[in-house]
Amino acid sequence: MGRLEHAQKRCRDLPAVALALRERGVPFVLRVAGDGPERDDLIAALRHHGLLAGAQRPQDGSVEMLGALSARDIAELLADTDVLLSTSAAEGTSIALQEAMGAGVAPVVTALPGIERFVVPEHSHFTYLYQHRNEPNIGELINVALTDLEEANREKLYSEDGAGIFQNIDFNSSKLGEPKDKNQRLKTLLIDFNKEALDLRPSHLGGADIIGGAYEFLIANFAGDAGKKAGEFFTPSEVSNLLAKLTKSKPGSRICDPTCGSGSLLITPGQEVGSDNFSLYGQEANGSTWALAVMNMFLHGFDNATIRWGDTIRNPKLKEGDALMKFDTVVANPPFSLDKWGKVEDKDGEKTTISYDPETDKYNRFWRGVPPKSKGDWAFISHMIETLNEHGKAGVVVPHGVLFRGSSEGRIRQRTIEENLLEAVIGLPANLFFGTGIPAAILVFNKEKSSRNFLFIDASKHFESAKNQNRLRHSDIEHIVSTYRDFAAGKLAPGVVEDKYSYVATPEEILENDYNLNIPRYVDTFEEEAEVDMAAVQQEIAQLEAELEKVQKEIDAYLKQLVS
Repeated sequence: MGRLEHAQKRCRDLPAVALALRERGVPFVLRVAGDGPERDDLIAALRHHGLLAGAQRPQDGSVEMLGALSARDIAELLADTDVLLSTSAAEGTSIALQEAMGAGVAPVVTALPGIERFVVPEHSHFTYLYQHRNEPNIGELINVALTDLEEANREKLYSEDGAGIFQNIDFNSSKLGEPKDKNQRLKTLLIDFNKEALDLRPSHLGGADIIGGAYEFLIANFAGDAGKKAGEFFTPSEVSNLLAKLTKSKPGSRICDPTCGSGSLLITPGQEVGSDNFSLYGQEANGSTWALAVMNMFLHGFDNATIRWGDTIRNPKLKEGDALMKFDTVVANPPFSLDKWGKVEDKDGEKTTISYDPETDKYNRFWRGVPPKSKGDWAFISHMIETLNEHGKAGVVVPHGVLFRGSSEGRIRQRTIEENLLEAVIGLPANLFFGTGIPAAILVFNKEKSSRNFLFIDASKHFESAKNQNRLRHSDIEHIVSTYRDFAAGKLAPGVVEDKYSYVATPEEILENDYNLNIPRYVDTFEEEAEVDMAAVQQEIAQLEAELEKVQKEIDAYLKQLVS
């Protein structure tokens, strides 16, 4: 039971399982409940091996494809089932497994992360460290505990290149002070975490996502103190929520952030689904930030999330075979106008070797054009579009220059518009993001647009001022989302939708503007200045001059008295 998707469910293994049972003379009828992108290929494979059940009642040794079933049909199916077979490579908390066991059906499953999340070696357990809190080498003991935890869970806590998520963490560092001071700090830390108020076990916390929320809180506060670098790993929660609502993933969706930072933006669209039926994928170029993202996934309970470490443009790692993986939803807040994003030349003496050139990209992501080497914005956008499936939708945060810069960027923008992929352009307030005060915009791309028109929203004046940066209020987010959804549903006619806020442009208008998407060209943001009453101004000036003359005479009189 479940979505027919090989990457997570390993559904292509089902014919081999059925053949093995048949060869052993085991009588069986395998019923497959679910739908998804692998359905047609799976049916073809079953038919090829003579395993596909006919239209009549299935015979022994056959496989019956039932398609997607309602909850009631699932209950009836389980009542008539002896064994639940799951070939999943990853499952999180398996709802199908829980339903089957509740119905008295024996499960036969692969090793599921939802059943055993982590192997915790004895010396990695908090209890062990707390008992040894007075040891003079407590920093070293904590380091060993983390290393052993990584080793015991290599598939989950190591990158493909063999780097662990705790690689840059050192509790024995001299930065923690002299040995005596360091040991006291670590001892105090262990004592604090042993208090009942910090009991983080699920049995104590209940169902609330307190750990994940606390982790997000710490990342956000660290981002607030990190200055310019913060924008490289954290997207404000309000912007994440807005992107999640604009792209609105459905149950069963594959969701990706190709520049995932600490993972906060990736998590939010999953939470917007409204069920556990989705899968998360991300890639991050910075090793330390990749480790933050992996920990973020686990602390939110998304154990089956796939987070890769590497450069998304030069070395994309989210692939199926030799092709890029396709997604239902892609969201990103990539680095603004990244310099030297593409071509890589390796020099060895007088010999120069090109290890990557976007002109010859093996995935053909830049067929619309190659962005300038000093501005990588459209490189990330091109990657996102090329990883959307036929029903996919993408939302990306960009600097405003993406909307109007010419040359190769202008040509890429024009071709993207002509393909009718761009759906909405949304201008955001300035000073929303950590590390930069410049205003940004959100572009929404949709492979299933309902019309050939384009929505423009100027939300730059709709925000709440905070101490260090501005933030979107709930009402601001809902205003944007409701306008967008009305447009997507075909409810908005071309022209002004809301004065000085939103406008629906036709393809002809975009062409007239030479494919320039600068928002003021479509949304009238001009504020008329109040008329000046010149007579009143002259009268006020004369009055002020008379008062000034009077004061000056009084000062002169006081000075004469002082002199005499």
